[in-house]
Parts: sequence; structure tokens; C-alpha cells
Amino acid sequence: MRHADDATVTFEAHRARLLRIAYRMLGSRSEAEDVLQNAWLRWVAADRSGVAAPYPFLARIVTRLCLDEMKSARARRETYVGAWLPEPLVETEEESLEEDDLTLTLMMALERLSPLERAAFLLHDVFGVPLGEVADTLHREAAAVRQLAVRARRNVQAARPRFPVERAEGERIARAFFTASTSGDTATLRTLLAENAVLRSDGGGKVLAFINPITGLERLLRLYQGVLSKWGEGWAQMLEPAWIDGLPGYISRERGGILQTTALAIEDGRITAIYITRNPDKLRHIASGFAAKQDPAT
Repeated sequence: MRHADDATVTFEAHRARLLRIAYRMLGSRSEAEDVLQNAWLRWVAADRSGVAAPYPFLARIVTRLCLDEMKSARARRETYVGAWLPEPLVETEEESLEEDDLTLTLMMALERLSPLERAAFLLHDVFGVPLGEVADTLHREAAAVRQLAVRARRNVQAARPRFPVERAEGERIARAFFTASTSGDTATLRTLLAENAVLRSDGGGKVLAFINPITGLERLLRLYQGVLSKWGEGWAQMLEPAWIDGLPGYISRERGGILQTTALAIEDGRITAIYITRNPDKLRHIASGFAAKQDPAT
């Protein structure tokens, strides 16, 4: 029993870093937590007498479990209703996940990679695992892993913003966008949105959302005019501003009680992408957080 207790203490010391790997691999906090639970079970049951460095050993377990999970996750996404977005992580709630520079936009770029490319890029480029250890983890030759990382890097670099938005500027634009989009201020929206801005909305078939991306300034202006005509001014309430996977945005609630997060990709002072998550399965941790705030006794 003592050995199991020691194993748990060691595992918990590395939990935050392992969670980062699992979430960045899977794009889902709930799936990442499941992987960590399975990794802990394997760690406790393993012969640890020859493990000189626990973290690389644990990272290898987590990565391999994630690769297995990604096979079934990709199959589920083939039947997913509408656009799929990573489960939103709000900065104030997930401070342990702030230590890398992967924004939601870059997470979307990672979705275009093969599982092995994604693993090689994350482990080597993001988490600094030596190439030899990555090769051992993926059961590949070091040269092959290097090529996986190069291909992945090329794809991700294309999605990386040239000039990341400053924090104060991002928050200002997010607030201005919310106010303009819910009040029918088309003139302000026109100044905030880039010509080729795109909106992606993830409802997962559980709540109303746009099935396909909506691209272009004029289409987005018509969209928000239509929402205003249907629901009236102030159709949504901002619950709080937030940084969501490294992007400025906010948490809001629509009339009818639907909770959603909105994250904004911004370049050169204009919004280039709007990521809206409405799938209640992906917002459980946020909903429970607001419930706890309303009822401190919980």
C-alpha cells in the first residue's frame, strides 16, 4: 500500500504537465482526464524499480494512450454534426495549461495532422522532449520522427499569427465585438472584422449552431443583422470576458439560457476568425463553475 501511495504522489507531481500533453493531443479536457486516469493505473501497476526519471516514463505512457484514443476520436468526429472545435479552456480556470503558446487557431491546425505528426510536433517542438526519446515513444527511427516534426511544423507555422495581439488590445476588441454584435451596430462591426473573417460554430447536434463555416465580412454582417431581427437587441448577456485557449473572447448566455464561449483570432487589429462553442457537453466545466459562483455553499 505504501508503494502505491508513493506512486500516486509522484504521479500527482507531474499531473499538470501530463494534462497539457493529453489535452494538446486530444483537444478535449474530459478525454485528457480519462487518459490520465488510465496512465495512473498503469503507473501504479508497473515495476518502477528501474525508472530513474518518472516524467519521461509517464509522458511515454500518456502519449501512447493518446494515440490509441485518437483513433476512436477521429472516427467519432467523422459523424460529428457540424464544425468540431477543441473543448474551450478558460485561462483563469486552467492556469497549468498556460505554459505553451498554442492558441485555439493553432489547435485547429493540429487537427489537420496525422496522429504521429501531431505527437512528434507536440513532444519535440512544444514540450521540449529530446528527439531520441520521442522516437522511443512513437516506436520510430529518429530520422523518421524528425521528418514527422518537420511536416507538422510547416503546417502549424502557416497558421501562426505574424504579430500576436497584445492582451489589452485583445480584450478591448472582444468587448467591442460583443457590444456591436448584440446591439446591431453594423458600422462598428465593419471596422472590427477582416474582409475574409470566418465564423465556426460548434453545437455538436445538441443545440442550434451553424453547420458550415461562414466566411466573409458581408455574410457575417448579414448574419448578425438576422440574429438581431429575430431576437432583438441585447439577445445575449456577457457573463465575463475571458481568454480561451490563448485567444481573447468571452463567456455569454443567450436568451433561452444557452451558454457559449466565443474566442477571437485577431491580426493587424481585425478579427480574422470567430470560434463559438455551444455544445453543452464541452461546456460542463464552465457551467459548473458559474453554478458554484451562484451557490457558494457548493
